[in-house]
Amino acid sequence: MGRWRDGTGTLRVPGGADVPLEIAASYRARSRGLLGRDGLTGAILLTPASGVHTFRMRFAIDVAYLDRRMTVLTVTTLRPGRLGLPRAFSRHVLEAEAGAMEGWGLRRGVRVAVDPGPSSAPPPSVR
Repeated sequence: MGRWRDGTGTLRVPGGADVPLEIAASYRARSRGLLGRDGLTGAILLTPASGVHTFRMRFAIDVAYLDRRMTVLTVTTLRPGRLGLPRAFSRHVLEAEAGAMEGWGLRRGVRVAVDPGPSSAPPPSVR
């Protein structure tokens, strides 16, 4: 995909789920991320990004680091108050509630797709 914009969409995991997605492409949206939320329905894509932190977050998250082709480089879980070190070759970071990515079949080597625009599932929301 060319130029990313803030908004919503659908994350497509081959052989897995279609996940409601929030896209955070602006500096402001990436900086805000999941801060102040008690949970997340679906996932949030931070782009461009190569690392994240969970300082001042209220819940643990799964973090998938993606390369420029949207292939998962690694998936990890971070508890609140942690620093996820930047990963070489990472261009995007996908975040979801801890445990969600395993259920979607998201793991190293999987290439995901993003359909921007209104998601086909309910929009991501704060719980």
